[in-house]
Amino acid sequence: MAPRTSIPRDAADDHSRAAAERRRAFVTERTDASLGHVGNFTFDPQTTRGNIENLIGAAQVPIGIAGPLLVNGEHATGEFYVPLATTEGALVASYNRGMRVIHESGGATVTVTEDHMQRSPAFLFASAREARDFGIWIDEHTEPIRTVAQSTTSVGLLERIMHFAVGPNLYLRFDYATADAAGQNLTSKATLAACQWIAEQYPAGAEFILSGNIDTDKKHSHINTLLTRGKRVIAEVTTSAQTLQSIVGVSPTALFRARQISQAGAFMAGSANNGAHAANGLTALFIATGQDVANVAESHSGILYTQVLDTGDYYWSITLPSLILATHGGGTSLATQRECLELLGCTGNGAAKKLAEIAAATVLAGEISLASAVLAGDWVTGHEQLGRNR
Repeated sequence: MAPRTSIPRDAADDHSRAAAERRRAFVTERTDASLGHVGNFTFDPQTTRGNIENLIGAAQVPIGIAGPLLVNGEHATGEFYVPLATTEGALVASYNRGMRVIHESGGATVTVTEDHMQRSPAFLFASAREARDFGIWIDEHTEPIRTVAQSTTSVGLLERIMHFAVGPNLYLRFDYATADAAGQNLTSKATLAACQWIAEQYPAGAEFILSGNIDTDKKHSHINTLLTRGKRVIAEVTTSAQTLQSIVGVSPTALFRARQISQAGAFMAGSANNGAHAANGLTALFIATGQDVANVAESHSGILYTQVLDTGDYYWSITLPSLILATHGGGTSLATQRECLELLGCTGNGAAKKLAEIAAATVLAGEISLASAVLAGDWVTGHEQLGRNR
């Protein structure tokens, strides 16, 4: 076997144009690939410290704009032009159409009902009774645990510690408020400090694993559909029969009938979302605004709920129970991502809930457009016209 050839690194300054160029040359020599576009980027590579290792360049994803999206939120109010980074033709046009329906209907009302981020350690014992007694001790010592956890962070607040007993083990769920950060790293650091304190202070001693995997980081789970991970956000709008017919060519009655079919299909499939395609809009918005795109695995979970009202109007709502996004930290400070956040007015303190409301309203627009397109026959023809790179 040939010896392993390590990727070039610069111990003194590995986030420089020179270091990136050396790595591109290294890869090109071994693969015959052409990396001219990958290496042609405008941001200062020094700004990527903490975001990337072994930098060679940038993936340039096209960004389109959809809107205006009219939002009646508690944090986002008014019209927004939403940047969507995608390579899927017809996606931006579809969301743009849904946003038109929302605008003609007076805007989407959006509400953030919960906001938590978790880390869920497991404590290991010899018997279920020992685990139960440990849980009692945890409840009696919540305040000093909170003090230790919060000493590691300037913004994180430990709100509660939940218990889940399994055999001789006790899984704890530490719930934090994390301000404008998504909070996965914050909660890991805080919970580690708390667990170390618990292991030292508990009279009988306590062995722990920092994540028992019921926080389900970057994986969909039913527990987070019920208990919330990230933000629980609900976007709703009531549309008239005239608006629907004139813009998307369908009636409330036809939509509701199709909704029953889709509802049964989602139930039968065990789907994480009984709607159409929340992941499409969220992924495009996440890429544009510097989110951790892997969080779409959790964030796309949704509950679509509709009614035909006595007036003949059609009520839509989408509940996103585990929407994980941020306006601080991660990739949100990178150059193009920061520009997209500025475009939405989602910078500065307190902007994360504003972005969450815009995101939920965007998802609702996509639900309206795609559900209507399937019924009206626009789904296939729209992709044929806009989604094929001939």
